Amino acid sequence: MTVSNLFAATLAMGSALAFTSAAAASAVSVDASSHVTADAALARWCTALRLRVDVFPGDGPLLLRSYDPSVEGSGEPALATAAFIYDNALAVMALLACDAPAQARRIGEALRLAANTTRDGQPQRLRNTYRAGPVREAPLPNGWWDDASQRWVEDAYQVGTATGNVAWAGLALAALGHANATSPWSSAATRLAGWAVEHARDTRGDGGFAGGLHGFDDAPQRLAWKSTEHNVDLVALFDALDAAGDAAWRTPRGEAWRFVEAQWQAAEGHFLTGTLPDGVTPNHATSGLDAQLWPLLLREPPTDWRRALAWAERAHGVDGGFDFNNDRDGVWIEGTAQAALVYRVLGDDAKSRRALALVAEATSPGGFVYATREASLTTGLAIGPDSTTADFLYYRRPHLGATAWAILAATGSNPFAMRVPASAAHAAATSNGRDTR
Repeated sequence: MTVSNLFAATLAMGSALAFTSAAAASAVSVDASSHVTADAALARWCTALRLRVDVFPGDGPLLLRSYDPSVEGSGEPALATAAFIYDNALAVMALLACDAPAQARRIGEALRLAANTTRDGQPQRLRNTYRAGPVREAPLPNGWWDDASQRWVEDAYQVGTATGNVAWAGLALAALGHANATSPWSSAATRLAGWAVEHARDTRGDGGFAGGLHGFDDAPQRLAWKSTEHNVDLVALFDALDAAGDAAWRTPRGEAWRFVEAQWQAAEGHFLTGTLPDGVTPNHATSGLDAQLWPLLLREPPTDWRRALAWAERAHGVDGGFDFNNDRDGVWIEGTAQAALVYRVLGDDAKSRRALALVAEATSPGGFVYATREASLTTGLAIGPDSTTADFLYYRRPHLGATAWAILAATGSNPFAMRVPASAAHAAATSNGRDTR
């Protein structure tokens, strides 16, 4: 898909600013090769994250690039200006944990606009990715500039809608809403939860919610598989909306919870990643670290589920850290930060500190955490239904999502039960947003 060259030239200014953000952060870097303690790293991570926002003047809405440029280069063109919704939702929560509510609100406002606008006459839905930089119009633009064709282009994943990403955006907005059901933030979170109920609810097999939509607007494909992680995300979102005073979400919450329960393999002490596309057959092909860890962050998980952490140590553990899947071909720094938070939530401070120290040593010169320790890391997953191989990989690049998880772990902030600092809560309560669409 393309837009006109005139439109492209106008939007290119915002993309250029997104690159300026990373360059500005690098100007305050320190030698990342030196040993960095977790305590010192937290201040550095928060400073780097604030700076990524503050480099854009004013207080208008914006989205952050998911990947900073690194010494290895900026990578695939599709990542050059990509602001993944999942990463930006995590950034909102991390900024709240850093007690930086003004910066959190700027990203939150962009998420709110994305949740409340549509494009090209299509049914309203959140996209997996938007273009990084200040948000100057609605609908929010997508894609990257292709020099060869001299136009903006998009890919099928970025314009798709993954159910888990919808839930994470809703969680970030709910955190800004601070249990106030009438706030614009909570209203947008409610809209996102409603999309999941309307479009992803699935009665096959153990019920729950399917993966979402993939592809361009003229022929989107339904993702019929069901993910343990996505359903965990929705349980957390429905809990947040229930806590804000809307008990109507308890029914879909129960459906998502029952699906997660059905993925628990009591005999082995771990979770399956979900189902195959028929929505019924269990997926035994690979293991996902997030499927083992995130259920333990939910409100009142069964005690028996704690065995999933020990299973993850055996199946995913690599050199004191964790791999994304169980082929153990490297350390997934983002997942190791997730594990550090889970250890802390479960009261194992010693293991939490060790994991977080490994994460701290993976801090880039610009202050962001690298996504991986190795040059690349397999996940065992495919980017989309048209993939012929497990082509979803992570690379050693400074990553917004990994940095946000590191901050959450270092501050002990559970994104599934976010508590907004007093300063942020006051600001959220007195803000009515810029646009109530």
